[in-house]
Amino acid sequence: MNRTGVDIDRGNACSACAFEWAARTFSCREGRLGRPIPLEQGGFANVLAVNGLRVATSSDGIGTKAELAERTGVYDSLGFDLVAMVVDDLSAVGCEPVALSNVLDVDRPDPAVVDRLMSGLHDAATQARVVVTGGEIAELGRRVGGFGNGMRFNWSATGLGIFADGASPIDGRSIEVDDAILSLRSAGFRCNGFTRIRGVLSAAYGEAWHEEKRSDGTPWGTALLTPSLIYSPVLLQIAESGIRPTGVAHITGGGIPGNLVRVLRACGLGADLEDLFAPHPMMCEIQDLGSIDDAEAYRRWNMGNGMLLAVRPGDLDCALRTIAAAGYEAKRVGQIVREPRISLRPWCPGASRLEFPTQPDKRR
Repeated sequence: MNRTGVDIDRGNACSACAFEWAARTFSCREGRLGRPIPLEQGGFANVLAVNGLRVATSSDGIGTKAELAERTGVYDSLGFDLVAMVVDDLSAVGCEPVALSNVLDVDRPDPAVVDRLMSGLHDAATQARVVVTGGEIAELGRRVGGFGNGMRFNWSATGLGIFADGASPIDGRSIEVDDAILSLRSAGFRCNGFTRIRGVLSAAYGEAWHEEKRSDGTPWGTALLTPSLIYSPVLLQIAESGIRPTGVAHITGGGIPGNLVRVLRACGLGADLEDLFAPHPMMCEIQDLGSIDDAEAYRRWNMGNGMLLAVRPGDLDCALRTIAAAGYEAKRVGQIVREPRISLRPWCPGASRLEFPTQPDKRR
């Protein structure tokens, strides 16, 4: 960890290392049920061939957002964060999420807290139309850190998705120049960048930072617990309307450039993002409190944009109507371009344009 919290570049290097070792196991199922279907490295889920079906799997967790619940005593919204992190990764490759299994690591179990966590998981799974097939509660004592005297915990899950008959995974290979890029508005920080957020707020307000009030009078602890929107139902509706996105980026850790690049590398193209949704006010307050520049902010958080979709220009209007009818906010924010870079205009008038490469720096 450096002064900015989690080291994004070091984390990306570790993820690449982990994927390389995982990919070496793919040959274990060659010629058998469960054979992996190769996608571009960095996709949001992995796909297996099972008896004529294509099945996707993905794993994720809520990270250190769990500490917000430990500090505030509010536990029932975290299920929406856990479900969103997993099922929206599955939706990003074009499948329908169907099942989820979760792992809850605790220092010592508290039935009342577990009940509230699982109640929220039930509500979120119902919204996403997935079944919770089971999981594990592991009592790990001092191996699990956290805040306060209540139950301390980490929470993660693995999801399963199924592709419609004849449907191929979405991995960005079919993206073309001039495809439109639309953004689905987020509700808050989702589950990413909380180490940096906690560092900023503790430096500004001390150990009880979660009790301090934001500019609108809301305690920081309450504001930061804003649950993640679950996008998978509306992506399924888009598919059912006959529209197939050419690329989907779920904006989680790594922010907009770190996730959009995962689909752009497959086609070798770039993106101009001219009209992104503005960040939520609490994001701007965090930037101001921590003297965080735009480049870091857009690499660390979604900045108001929870998911980006690339669609053919002729499909844009229908996609936006479908999203609006489902109760989500979306708009066209840019287009695909030939140059292999992501050019991003920050929300603040007069702010300098940001540019990020879409190909790895081979000098490293």
